Amino acid sequence: MNNFEQRLKDLTDSYKELISKENTKSALGNGIYSRYEYPVLTAAHTPLNWRYDFDPERNPNLLERIGINATFNAGAIKFQNKYMLLVRVEGADRKSFFAVAESPNGIDHFTFWDQPVILPETDEPDTNVYDMRIVAHEDGWMYGLFCTERKDPNAPAHDQSMAVAQCGIVRTRDLKTWERLPDLKTPSPQQRNVVLHPEFVNGKYAFYTRPQDGFIESGTGGGIGFGLSDSIEHAVIEKETIVDNKNYHTVYEAKNGMGPEPLKTEHGWLFLAHGVRNTAAGLRYVLYMFMTDLNDLTKVIYKPAGYFIAPEGEERIGDVSNVVFSNGWILDEDGTIYIYYASSDTRMHVATSTLAVLLDYVMNTPADGFRSAASVQTILQNIESNQLVQKN
Repeated sequence: MNNFEQRLKDLTDSYKELISKENTKSALGNGIYSRYEYPVLTAAHTPLNWRYDFDPERNPNLLERIGINATFNAGAIKFQNKYMLLVRVEGADRKSFFAVAESPNGIDHFTFWDQPVILPETDEPDTNVYDMRIVAHEDGWMYGLFCTERKDPNAPAHDQSMAVAQCGIVRTRDLKTWERLPDLKTPSPQQRNVVLHPEFVNGKYAFYTRPQDGFIESGTGGGIGFGLSDSIEHAVIEKETIVDNKNYHTVYEAKNGMGPEPLKTEHGWLFLAHGVRNTAAGLRYVLYMFMTDLNDLTKVIYKPAGYFIAPEGEERIGDVSNVVFSNGWILDEDGTIYIYYASSDTRMHVATSTLAVLLDYVMNTPADGFRSAASVQTILQNIESNQLVQKN
């Protein structure tokens, strides 16, 4: 066996071992959800034939020709009895694209489909695309809403980082063939983290938005917005109503935005969102939850204080450290919820819970009092309640 053949064998054996690794629940947690020992997807999970040229004449040293930097921020959907992730794959060249990875059980053995998603472009081509939310709408289509990024035409020549972010829209029936629709139009200069509501609202398509003045900073915008459009083929929102706003000295004081689409329950619509705050070490992203009224989607009726999931241990280390982000979850027929989240813009993880537990968490966890003294009073009330229980 020559060096080329030996290296190919070693690469293949290592890849097979990686994608067949079983995932196990982590040690005792907070009772709200269970983390798992290993990420469900990393850059190393991408197929070898995406990255290597296997022709010994063209690539005698079997070098990696196309580098993959990260796999993260994946949308999620149950399709044909498989757990599907619409993964943001970022190359070493900083360009992101989408790819489908599937699992038979939702927690391990995720494998990528043979080819990345072939995403149609509009007349104004995207420079970069990322963070797709995939939603099965009641109109029969699966819609993918994602961020489309293009260079800001008003950027000065010395600044190559200024960009304009908008919401791109595609739809599919099989996750293989995608139809590109015109980008969403809203009153806001910049849009990220737009999510399609899975049902019609008053016969219209409903969107959750995040209005921003700038590409990075929210400016006078911010918060999770809500708007309606008569059409999806030419989606236009005339008015955005803020559902959940930023708030001083909270985990969502700098920015907040939607995670995946909300889940309908008998008590209300269950939301998973991300919150951002500034620290001395940079921005910190966490996940939090809330619930809105079943009939009034702009009315928050429950919202636990603080974060739901924050980066822990190795999750804090990566391309953009101290970040967790989710834009995909799956509610299974038995009530199990698979929460797919990325850590530090590098890798994908799963956490599992149940609908009953998350309803308990959202509806019965104390809300934020927005003052230190209020937080102490909440703890004192809990102590007093526990004392009464112990007496009895």
